[in-house]
Amino acid sequence: MNPKRKSRLILVLLILAGTGLAVALGTMALKENIQYYLSPSEVKAGKAPDGHSFRLAGLVSDGSVKREENGLTIHFDVTDNVETIPVTFTGILPDLFREGQGIVATGKLSDDYRFIAEDVLAKHDENYMPPPVQDALDKAKSISESGEKAQ
Repeated sequence: MNPKRKSRLILVLLILAGTGLAVALGTMALKENIQYYLSPSEVKAGKAPDGHSFRLAGLVSDGSVKREENGLTIHFDVTDNVETIPVTFTGILPDLFREGQGIVATGKLSDDYRFIAEDVLAKHDENYMPPPVQDALDKAKSISESGEKAQ
């Protein structure tokens, strides 16, 4: 192999190695920052990532909203009409937040299966339902209907 061909081969191999390293680092960064939408049924089934942030999508249960004396900490339940997850949020809720409404909360699951929300988003009008919330409700409905038919 002549020296010119050898130097080109080394250059091509270095470019391939650099590209492979860049792809590997990019994949690792994406994997660490990805957030999944999960319904309460999926969380109860153990699909929630341990120690990682995810989005909980569902409806605020009627009669579940309780405020602490400090006025900023709110406890409420999120349901998909099959399972319910208790949620704690400290901060200012969106103006459209209310019982029976679809929400998406971002946060982590604590050791006692209480969702500690860092952010809460609410739907913006009467006809709109966030796609993850709608999907979670549709899945829960189909699961409950198939369970009723099996009995």
